[in-house]
Amino acid sequence: MDPDLLLWRTRSPSFFSRARMWLNLLDPSLLLASDAEIVKARALLSGEEKLHEEEEAAVTLCLSSVHADCGDVLPLVFRAPAFLPIAGPMVVAALLPHRSVKAALFWQFLLQSYNAGFSHANRNSSAEQVRRTSPNHLLLITGTVSYAAVAAAFPQILLNRLGIRSLAVQTVCRSVLPIPLSAALAFLNVFTVRSEEMETGIRVFDSRGNPVGMSKAAGKKAVKETALSRAALLGTAAAVPNLLLLFLQRTAFFQRNPMLAAPCRHVSAVLVFGLMIPASFSLFPQLGTIKRENLEAELQAGVIGTELFYHRGL
Repeated sequence: MDPDLLLWRTRSPSFFSRARMWLNLLDPSLLLASDAEIVKARALLSGEEKLHEEEEAAVTLCLSSVHADCGDVLPLVFRAPAFLPIAGPMVVAALLPHRSVKAALFWQFLLQSYNAGFSHANRNSSAEQVRRTSPNHLLLITGTVSYAAVAAAFPQILLNRLGIRSLAVQTVCRSVLPIPLSAALAFLNVFTVRSEEMETGIRVFDSRGNPVGMSKAAGKKAVKETALSRAALLGTAAAVPNLLLLFLQRTAFFQRNPMLAAPCRHVSAVLVFGLMIPASFSLFPQLGTIKRENLEAELQAGVIGTELFYHRGL
């Protein structure tokens, strides 16, 4: 088992411990580290000697910048610390009540594309050692990103094409409908990008960290958990600012100062999205577990113990 996964196993038994770890791993200053520094941190983790307190910074750098399956340094824009600085402005822009369809489609396409790239870079890559990503799968990902962008912009398309002037309908399309759409499309995005893990399977480990084999059941569980965490992230990021603004617009203060609505929406969207990133990443452990009886029959025979482990991905 990779040293990164061993650290996740020992340091993140509960939701709150995982959340504390992610608060450290999401520090944007980690993006300033060079590849050489990251490789050095990786070598430190690979050693057998006990880590000292002064070496914890290297551990944090490694966990935030190195892929836990293959040990490669992740692309800069797809590392966990880059998620908020890059995706944050996209989320705010995508949730704005745009006046034109082109603007809505543009920001939704950027957001869906980045989410797809982030999911692909941080996936469980053990399946690729069995079969490389096929051109058909890449085409499927492109189609899903395009479909998700159009579906997310559908409320704006509906308002523009039908010329709806009803205030109630506009409120539903701009403030209510984006909430379930954001969650559902985030789930679909991850589910499609990582669908090959369900078809080929992912590597599972026994309690000693020894690889047991490739399991499709573990692959389905890993993809489902990650898709649910991403749906919770983007669904909440869409829900809280919109519902908060609907409430505030009913108050006398905001009725006297309607210009405050836009900055309130922007600030609340960034705050909620930023707070939900470590929370959503912590919903399920990075080193997931699966019961022996839930594995394929051919794997159960050679397994010792009742529980096995797998890398969930991000």
